[in-house]
Amino acid sequence: MAGPGLSERERAGCRDLLELLHTEELLALTDTVTNRLVHPESRQEAIHAILVYSQNVEELLRRRKVYREIIFKYLAAQGVAVPPSSEKHLLIERVKQLWSGQLTAQALEPGHRKPPAQSHGNGQKSPQDDIGGLGGEFCQWYFELLNSQHPLRIKSEATWGPQHFWEDAKLKFCYNTLEKNVEQYVGADMVSLRLLSLVKEECLLFNPNLHSNGLKCAMSPHGLVLVAVAGTVHRDNACLGVFEQIFGLISCPMRNNTWKIKLVNLKIVGQNALEPGMQIAEPSIKYESNQLREFYDGNELTVFEPQKF
Repeated sequence: MAGPGLSERERAGCRDLLELLHTEELLALTDTVTNRLVHPESRQEAIHAILVYSQNVEELLRRRKVYREIIFKYLAAQGVAVPPSSEKHLLIERVKQLWSGQLTAQALEPGHRKPPAQSHGNGQKSPQDDIGGLGGEFCQWYFELLNSQHPLRIKSEATWGPQHFWEDAKLKFCYNTLEKNVEQYVGADMVSLRLLSLVKEECLLFNPNLHSNGLKCAMSPHGLVLVAVAGTVHRDNACLGVFEQIFGLISCPMRNNTWKIKLVNLKIVGQNALEPGMQIAEPSIKYESNQLREFYDGNELTVFEPQKF
């Protein structure tokens, strides 16, 4: 039976982690843990048997069939930043710390935290100020993490991947060098990989203008936070042009104080396609926050194409 050291929090965490295993892997692990004494007829029965017959967390996670990649994926889903090259025993320690409540806020990814609640009396921040703070914090996290995937940059301890996107996330990517091109992607994996390829394979670096004229934020009536940011695009020592990017963020109900990316609208314009008079040194968002809400279509949950640079 389960040892006294397996707390309710550990059982809940183990259950979530085991859900990441394929069914055949889960059944094989059940055979190992129960010495083939239990023959489950469903995934839930298999998970229950594993929890009942595991003496403690360490014993379970050290099983060969609980792969390092599964533990890493679980930690990423929980917002715990660990180096991708971490060995399995280090990942196990992080899981134990998470479940025992030892991890501090600094150990969690800062990417999509909600701003603290504010009162709105005299001298206090308005709701729009709170959204602006969230937008600035999100952009700083996003571009630091994405740029760190460049082959010549030092990798961030946080992990880039589909865990930061909703499963049905959408990306519209417009780029204009000599002619206009449009690409569209659906799904967390596809959106995450296409954005990653811009930095990792095409060796681009994004330099956002996070000052007041380069960042605008708004919230739709349905709670979708829209973040628009402008900046410059670079490769090696050359400035290739400018970009404008709109994000749609939705709060994650299963994880307190976090947001995930629902949609992305990215537009890149090369220097040779810039309109006369465009200041490449400090590109800006030209529309106001109330105009930004107009890009949101509550039925389709997409963002309309931004105005021209």
